[in-house]
Amino acid sequence: MQGWQDSPLTEKGRQDAMRLGKRLEAVELAAIYTSTSGRALETAEIVRGGRLIPIYQDERLREIHLGDWEGKTHDEIRQMDPIAFDHFWNAPHLYAPQRGERFCDVQQRALEAVQSIVDRHEGETVLIVTHGVVLKTLMAAFKDTPLDHLWSPPYMYGTSVTIVEVNADVFHLVVEGDVSHLEEVKEV
Repeated sequence: MQGWQDSPLTEKGRQDAMRLGKRLEAVELAAIYTSTSGRALETAEIVRGGRLIPIYQDERLREIHLGDWEGKTHDEIRQMDPIAFDHFWNAPHLYAPQRGERFCDVQQRALEAVQSIVDRHEGETVLIVTHGVVLKTLMAAFKDTPLDHLWSPPYMYGTSVTIVEVNADVFHLVVEGDVSHLEEVKEV
């Protein structure tokens, strides 16, 4: 599991980002916001392409911090901490790592980031490049869904498109997890 570890974007990730960039090339973006992760920044740069769109990094958009789990496989984590591993996947609202973040903490910081972006860009279209857990916690907040249902479908593939409209500080989910720009997506 990765968390805050900053592995480079894979070749598949680059190809998917190029497909996303092509899909969004006609969308007039005021800005792009990304986490401070190198792989997220690279994705944002690829999607931007040659357009003169400012990119801003915000650490509140970083992936969940997994503490001692980072860099370990699911099997290794299951052996070292079976209860927390079960909570992570099956009872996310109960997940409370000794080192790392809870889902509610990720959700709070991500919502703060989104609100500051909305305040700065009222009436404008912006792109936010972030990570799976961050996106899932935001979607739970926008849909007013408790975190114990965090892993309910849809699955959030890398470079999936989610569109949220904001009117008078009300968030309206228009599209969630769309991957029509990707050639090969397998059902999870």
